[in-house]
Amino acid sequence: MTTHTPRIVDLSETQPNTRRGGDLRAMLTPTAVGATTGFMGLAIVQPGERIGEHYHPYSEEFVYVVSGLLEVDLDGETRKMRPDQGLLIPVNMRHRFRNVGNVEARMVFHLGPLAPRPELGHVDTEETDAQGSPPERTGAVS
Repeated sequence: MTTHTPRIVDLSETQPNTRRGGDLRAMLTPTAVGATTGFMGLAIVQPGERIGEHYHPYSEEFVYVVSGLLEVDLDGETRKMRPDQGLLIPVNMRHRFRNVGNVEARMVFHLGPLAPRPELGHVDTEETDAQGSPPERTGAVS
């Protein structure tokens, strides 16, 4: 049986991931702390930003809003979330988050169980820029 030593991870020790919009910080992960059943992180979303639509084929996602006002699209249905609210997103449900307030939003997320390999854990369903918006189209308009 493998045992792990408890380890406190500070937000400053994590690297920002802005590929899908917002600032996603994976904090308690298999790599960082030896987690074996899932991982936990923090999403920091500025006013007007969003996290692009995606789904998780192996994991449920638990979300808890710490601060700010968010809208979440769940398979196309929009719901509002405010601080002190939690949400369970089932396996394979498409979802995206938008900060609809005028202050930074922060939400804690946890996904479990882990996918068989990290690259299988997350499927993007739309292309986004660093703010979570679809990329601007250039060229002639038809």
